[in-house]
Amino acid sequence: MFLPGWSIWCILLTLRLTACVLETSEYDSHEVICSQGLSECTMRDEMFLTEAENTVDVLDLKPNFKLCCKNTTTCTLCLEIDTELYIKPEKTTEDEGYSGSDEEDYSEEMRSPKASVTVCYYTAATMPICKKVEFAVNHAALTQQNLAKVSFVITKPEGFHFGNQVFVYPSKSILPRCEAVAPSLEEVCSQQLRRRVPKCLVPTVTTVINQEMNQVKLQFEGRKTTLPSVCVQYEQDGICQSWNTTTIPLYSVAPCLCLQVWDEDDQRSARSVHCPFNNTDFQHIFQKNPRQNVSVSVILREVRSLGTMLFWNLSAPCRLQGDVWVCYGGNSCRQKNTVSQQQINGTWRQNSKGHWENAGVFENIEPQRSPCVMVKIKGMEHEMGPFCPKDTGREHWSLLVVGVVLLVCLTVLMFYFLHDFVKKWVWSWRHGGFVKLGRKGHVVLLSPPDVDDGVSESVRQLWSLLCDQGFSVSVDMWSRKEQCSLGPLPWLHSQLLKINSLGGRALLVLNCKALERTEEWTHSSKDAMETKGEEKLPAHQRSPYHDMFTASLFLIQADKQLGKAGERFVLVKFDSHTKQTHSSDRSLPELLQGLPLFQFPSQTQSLLAELTVVPAERTSGEKTWTT
Repeated sequence: MFLPGWSIWCILLTLRLTACVLETSEYDSHEVICSQGLSECTMRDEMFLTEAENTVDVLDLKPNFKLCCKNTTTCTLCLEIDTELYIKPEKTTEDEGYSGSDEEDYSEEMRSPKASVTVCYYTAATMPICKKVEFAVNHAALTQQNLAKVSFVITKPEGFHFGNQVFVYPSKSILPRCEAVAPSLEEVCSQQLRRRVPKCLVPTVTTVINQEMNQVKLQFEGRKTTLPSVCVQYEQDGICQSWNTTTIPLYSVAPCLCLQVWDEDDQRSARSVHCPFNNTDFQHIFQKNPRQNVSVSVILREVRSLGTMLFWNLSAPCRLQGDVWVCYGGNSCRQKNTVSQQQINGTWRQNSKGHWENAGVFENIEPQRSPCVMVKIKGMEHEMGPFCPKDTGREHWSLLVVGVVLLVCLTVLMFYFLHDFVKKWVWSWRHGGFVKLGRKGHVVLLSPPDVDDGVSESVRQLWSLLCDQGFSVSVDMWSRKEQCSLGPLPWLHSQLLKINSLGGRALLVLNCKALERTEEWTHSSKDAMETKGEEKLPAHQRSPYHDMFTASLFLIQADKQLGKAGERFVLVKFDSHTKQTHSSDRSLPELLQGLPLFQFPSQTQSLLAELTVVPAERTSGEKTWTT
């Protein structure tokens, strides 16, 4: 009953209709056209989930798109569906076996029985939408036996989308779905009715050339606040690059420069293409620009088994015509070699700047004769060139010189910024140790016996400096409470244990009184040992448990007896007391000789370097300290 290959025929018919010029019609939103024999035709929406079975058979289904225009002004895309129906033959009284009492009602029903057909359509992004067409059938008036046609137009308030793919099928039928492809916006806008399609109304642009400002002004008709989108392209088939200003520099304008203008929309709107610089009063200017913007690069390369070859590449805003040939003699060559001449044609391609490029190669080149390339562009009076390969040897030497200069500059900068570090490292290396980077230890500041305001201020300055450098600092005269609870010697011993674990030193501040007290303590200790207990100093001045300074001298003496003088203690003199004290190691008391001695603040850097130096570890492993 059905034609074989019906679905293929449906698709071919749809493609043929798309390629033709769109038809237009004045439409009604419920327009239904029925052939002779059908009357009272109406159309209404039907839920696709409750599709009713057709009371007639659908033999053929032809969907196609039209431009439906309302009030002869605005046109939108609408879908027209033509159906061919098979109407079942009318029933006779014998077939039904009606009695005489029902004869009058039956004859009235047979004159115009009701029938219906449901057709659904959908897109890839929408659910099916169904339309049910109902009509009365007059079998006697049918032009062909049991055949009829019904056409109806489906419209949407916003119209169908341009370029959409729509599938149409009859409800509960064995017929396959039929596909209809809506024409693209470009196809619609290229026809004469584009002025009646809102999306085809594109902005227009005019160009005004201002030679004084060396620019081209873009003006858009009827646009003062909002401007349309614009892109520029060299050649109509070139890449269109977005342009966000209303002026174009005159030097970049060429006869092949075109503008695309459009309005941004939720859907893609039509674009207008303008190429206004091809025929203008300033043609002589625009003709010069592409030639002046011509660039030619040449590379000489040795190709295995093919000899020496000369590669050339030409780029320009517009596709040009001309000739390229090889000449010998370096920058002074001008002769034309017709034997090795090539035409600028073939495949052009666009680069990232939007310019067009063409390339070629010359074979059997004699490199010792300094080959170059000459170019003659059609329309230009003079030849261009010569264009010669770059001297790669000179380039290599230049790169080498630049690299050496950069290396020297980098070395100078590193030495400038790392000067202090280098000094510390050299000093520590000469003294048998090394500098630990990024690690700051613990420092104990031990004050002299008599502390006046000057000494207190100098101690505070030294404490502040060490804290700023990242050391943890303990000051004996600020820790009286802990010393009272522990005692001077145990407190100092706990601080030295902290130095053993974290690194660092104990700084013993010297002044006149400290030196005198050290001399007295040293002689007293010696005499006590010689006289086996006879003491010149009172016991409370010799005992390490009496005060912090005596405890310091006691531990320094213990270190010297172990051969570790200077590993934990450093001597510091303030510059303000230098004239009042001894200034050499030999003039120091015997107990303090051999310990590092620094002036503060004149020898601040050397002092900091000493505090960051860790003595070289013994081969046996970790260092051990005895107090």
